[in-house]
Amino acid sequence: QKCGFSELYSWQKQRKTKQEFCLHDGPPYANGDPHVGHALNKILKDITNRFYVMRGYKVHYVPGWDCHGLPIELKALSEVKGAENLSPMEIRQRAREFAERAIEKQKSAFIRWGVMADWANCYRTFDPKYEANQLRVFYKMYDKGFIYQDYKPVFWSPSAKTALAEAELEYNEQHVSRSVYMKFPLLKSPPKLTSVIDGSSPASVLVWTTQPWTVPANQAVCYMPDSAYSIVKCTTTGEHFILAADRVESTAAILDTQFEVMSTCKGVDLADGSCAHPTIPGRVSPLLPANHVTMAKGTGLVHTAPAHGMEDYSVASHHQLPTDCLVDEGGFFTEAAGPELQNKNVLEEGNEAVIRMLQAAGSLLKEEKYVHSYPYDWRTKKPMIIRASKQWFVNTASVKATAQEVLKKVKVIPTSAVNRMLEMLDRRTFWCISRQRCWGVPIPVFYQKNTGECLINSETIADVIKIVEQQGTDAWWTLPIEQLLSKEAVAKAGGHDVLDYVKGEDVLDIWFDSGTSWAHVLEGAEQRADTYLEGKDQLGGWFQSSLLTSVAARKKAPYKTLVVHGFTLGEKGEKMSKSIGNVVDPDVVINGGEDHSKDPPYGADVLRWWVAESNVFTEVLIGPVVLNAARDDINKLRNTLRFMLGNMAGFSPETDAIPASEMYIVDQYMLHLLQDYGSKVTEAYKEYDYSKVVRLLQAFCSRNLSNFYFSIIKDRLYCEEEKDPKRRSCQTVLAEALDIVVRSFAPILPHLAEEVFQHLPYKKDSEGVFRTGWINASSAWKKPGIEEAIEGACAMRDSFLGSISGKNALEYEVVIVIEPGLLFELMEALQAEETSSVSQLNEIMMASQTTLLSELPKETPTDANIVKGTFLINLEGGDIREESSYKVIALPIAKAKCPRCRRYTSNSASTPCPRCLKVMAGKGST
Repeated sequence: QKCGFSELYSWQKQRKTKQEFCLHDGPPYANGDPHVGHALNKILKDITNRFYVMRGYKVHYVPGWDCHGLPIELKALSEVKGAENLSPMEIRQRAREFAERAIEKQKSAFIRWGVMADWANCYRTFDPKYEANQLRVFYKMYDKGFIYQDYKPVFWSPSAKTALAEAELEYNEQHVSRSVYMKFPLLKSPPKLTSVIDGSSPASVLVWTTQPWTVPANQAVCYMPDSAYSIVKCTTTGEHFILAADRVESTAAILDTQFEVMSTCKGVDLADGSCAHPTIPGRVSPLLPANHVTMAKGTGLVHTAPAHGMEDYSVASHHQLPTDCLVDEGGFFTEAAGPELQNKNVLEEGNEAVIRMLQAAGSLLKEEKYVHSYPYDWRTKKPMIIRASKQWFVNTASVKATAQEVLKKVKVIPTSAVNRMLEMLDRRTFWCISRQRCWGVPIPVFYQKNTGECLINSETIADVIKIVEQQGTDAWWTLPIEQLLSKEAVAKAGGHDVLDYVKGEDVLDIWFDSGTSWAHVLEGAEQRADTYLEGKDQLGGWFQSSLLTSVAARKKAPYKTLVVHGFTLGEKGEKMSKSIGNVVDPDVVINGGEDHSKDPPYGADVLRWWVAESNVFTEVLIGPVVLNAARDDINKLRNTLRFMLGNMAGFSPETDAIPASEMYIVDQYMLHLLQDYGSKVTEAYKEYDYSKVVRLLQAFCSRNLSNFYFSIIKDRLYCEEEKDPKRRSCQTVLAEALDIVVRSFAPILPHLAEEVFQHLPYKKDSEGVFRTGWINASSAWKKPGIEEAIEGACAMRDSFLGSISGKNALEYEVVIVIEPGLLFELMEALQAEETSSVSQLNEIMMASQTTLLSELPKETPTDANIVKGTFLINLEGGDIREESSYKVIALPIAKAKCPRCRRYTSNSASTPCPRCLKVMAGKGST
């Protein structure tokens, strides 16, 4: 409340500034509870946005949700009895309500994680204006020839009764198929082989397939023109077979027989031969050349069913073969497949029936189980098939060259990810964008009832977009065709009556939905985001669909930078699953589980620290050990902050700060280190390297502050007079260090940063950390020469402390002997007099008294432990280099312990030392 935490986004949007930063939110799917993958993604985005807000940029970050599609439809329908009887509008209504509930759940979690965003104006892919913009992009791409309708094989999910794109598949590496070896009897011998195959004994080509159910759709057998083929004689039956020369031995072994090679020829010699179809009497299967034939497995001769294979289809197109499909939407054989197969499921009893038919025809030589990688529907987790059907496609082949060129100009972090995306683009020849479902944006096309010819033009699309903008895409299902299609549009297309047409029933792929988000969300004439930041699965998903639609519609990428993070795994690197019991729920991390001893409440900042400290460019591990370590790290940081805050009492930078030039040299050295820390942290943030920010922060707090500076200045802070310039000098540094350290971690730990600012005694009415800018470290603080003086003194201190290992340094005086030269001069700047208990050098040594000499004193005890060392001075960027040797002697001190400051600087144990007496006198007490 005090610092306007939740109003920060709207506050920064109203700022007058020319610097703007846009991070476009990839929409998470609205079909479940918030999980740690969401946390990783949203917190990374928030760290980025807060960094830019603090640097004075106006940040654009509109959160969104992907709301259509099969996964939501299936989950919504799983809650309903008799779902198969619902009308499209009933299905749409239930799916929408399900998505809305999921969005509310996710949204409140994201806000609880401290994510700063335009929560009042989120985008959802089912918003009417979003859908209208999507249809505009669709028509622009159609008009330019990038979208077309065609009948060809696509990945088909029988369990979901729809076509799917490659991004919606997952591969089961352990899928078991029933593979068969079969023979296709030669009808017409290839002319070049007539001398070898004389017809005296039957000859056949040998073919292998893992999908016997596709055999009824066979139209050809393909060979590789450049490969060698053998005509062999089976020693068991005397039959002649043709197969690839490389596959003779392995095939004979599998068939449990021996082959005698009669002759060998080139693949091209098989031209103009033909075979009899193994199960359909009278059907001829020609032998045809094809480059997709491989020799890795099988027989080197490939059964070709154009309706069920992408390569098979291109062979059929080239040779004008039929491409009829004998399988319906549910994966069952149709009537055209014949009475023996009709209504049988192709992956189950249909497959069995085909194998029996091959056996009955005498064509089956062997059946065996074959384990291989096979595509499954990513949502129903059931096997896919390839099936020819009439679908809508994006012609990615004609867009991808431009897309690849454009992508090369995008900054990608980490750089290795760009090659993966370029390879994925390279493999993608077309993108099937039509789905045979109803929860989605309709493909805005009308079909002539008799001819099936499609109707879409600038008039029809303008009418549909106008209606969608006002009523949403429900109108496609609720309005009669006369209200969607005008007489003028029909007349322009050469038609007569609106009622001669019907509405198309396909909806757009959800990757097309989310892939057009740039057209709706991005502002300004350029409509280009600075950054898209998502998980590595989006290299083939949203990053790619956004690029393809943007390049097709307007020849440019929708982003300048892509940041790609890894997935979350359990802390041993294993996948999270309910069965293992290693699923981490972000809500439990923040608020604790039912049993707080088992699942303690860590708060949002621990979750955020986990994100920041992880190397997010690989897989990100999370679990109790990781979270406990994160909590401990934050507690250490809090202790450092607490020390600085505790020493700010009675100090106001405006009135009490000491100019840098008048400070102790060690204080100036700390400002020098702070300046260096600030610039390194800023660079790490700019590169999205938040784990480096955390490493820099931890090293600075533990090494430079806690272990070094705090231990040195305690005497000055606690024992000097309150307003003494010496004390004010280190308070000035502490105030600067506190400010810089807090700002440096504010994007990561916003709650802690604001908490610190609310406890600053001199910032009572502060606007808080995010409204007051980024790290402000003066370049005047940079003084490389100071480094040599302090680091030289520290080298000697390390020698001294090493020589008295484990003992109290205050019980000693230290004698430092340095030969005349640069090092001696630098130490003289820290202690002008020969012996002192109050000099800057003595403070660094942490002894009770320090003596600085240029030669060893004659009265040095013979048993004194003299530690020798050297220190290399490197000034003016290496122009001045001098190695000096030094000696350090630790001598037990003769004086008494001061009861006030506990240093051995007093003449008697009952009276304070001269320094303390002076301070006490100044306070008017003894």
